[in-house]
Amino acid sequence: MSKVLYQADLDLSPVRERTVAIIGYGNHGRSHALNLRDMGVEQILVALREGSASRETARTDGFEVVSIADAARQADILALMAADEVHGEIWREHLLPHCRAGQVLILAHGFSIDYGVVDPPADIDVVLAAPKGPGGAVRSSFERGGSLIGFWAVHQDASGQAEAIATAYLGGLGCGRAGIYPTSFKEEALADILGEQAVLVGGICALAREGYEQLVASGINPIMAYIDTVHELKYITDLIHERGIAGMYAAISDTAEFGAHEVEDSIRTAVRPVFEAIIRDVTAGDFARRWVTDYERGRKHLYAMRAKATAHPLERTGRLIRSADARRKEPLAWL
Repeated sequence: MSKVLYQADLDLSPVRERTVAIIGYGNHGRSHALNLRDMGVEQILVALREGSASRETARTDGFEVVSIADAARQADILALMAADEVHGEIWREHLLPHCRAGQVLILAHGFSIDYGVVDPPADIDVVLAAPKGPGGAVRSSFERGGSLIGFWAVHQDASGQAEAIATAYLGGLGCGRAGIYPTSFKEEALADILGEQAVLVGGICALAREGYEQLVASGINPIMAYIDTVHELKYITDLIHERGIAGMYAAISDTAEFGAHEVEDSIRTAVRPVFEAIIRDVTAGDFARRWVTDYERGRKHLYAMRAKATAHPLERTGRLIRSADARRKEPLAWL
C-alpha cells in the first residue's frame, strides 16, 4: 500500500482555488460543505432540486443554494453527495447536459462508477473521496478535533491533477487527521456493500432476530431475550471499537469468551456460502441493478422489506425496554 497521507502532507489549494458544488444536502452533503468551509474553502455552492426539504437548512447554514443544472454550469468541482440510487437520474437529467471539459466529478462511494450508473465523458476528472463512516460522523468527529479515515481513487485523470484534487478534498474534510489511503472504485464499492449487507447491518440484524426467536421459543422471557441478543450489542461493539476483537474478548467474562470461541468456527462455516454469494452478486452488478430498478419503481420492494422488519416481535419488546413511560403505563403482564 502506498504511503499514508496526513494533514501535514496535503496541499488544499486544488480545492480552495476552485468553486465546489455540493450536490445533495443530507448527512454527507451537509457535513462535507461545513467541513470544507471550516478548512478554508470559500467558494461553495449547495445544489438541490426544487422543493427539496434541505434548501432552508442549507441557507440557514450560510450557503448559496442553486439548481443542480446551475451548479454544473458554474462549478469547477461537482461533489455528488446525493443517495447512490438517484445518481443516474441526477447525472443524466441535470449534470451531463451542462458539463464542460476540465470539470471534476467527486463521489464518496465507488457504487455509481463501478456499476455503470454514471457514465462520465472522457474530458473530465472523476475521483473518489470516501471518508469511511456515516455522513453525520464526518462532521461530528471533525468538531471533536478528529476525523474519519479517508480513501481516494482516480477513475479518470483528464487534467493530470486528479489525484491532487481527490486528496485535497479529503484534506478539506479533515480526513488527514486520521490518515488518507489509496483505493479503487471497485475495491471501495465491494467492501462497502459487503460490509453493510453481510456484517454491519444485515448480518447483525439476522443474528439478533434469530437469537431472539430461538430464546423466546425456548420459553425465555422476551425482555431477557431482547437484552441478551439485541440490547447488549452496543456494549460489545463499543469494546471492539476501543480495543479490537481480541481486546473485547479480554474484557468480557471467561464464560462468554469460552463459549464464543467454541461456536465461532461453526457460525463462520454456516455463513461462508452466504458471503460468497453476496460477493458474486455484487461484483456481477446484479445488486446494483436490483436496487436502482427498485428505486425507479418507487422503492416498493424496500418498503415491503422495511414493513416486515418493523413488524418483528422484538421491536415491541425493544420499545418497551427503551421507554420508561411505556413501562409505567403498560404492565409486563402481556409477556
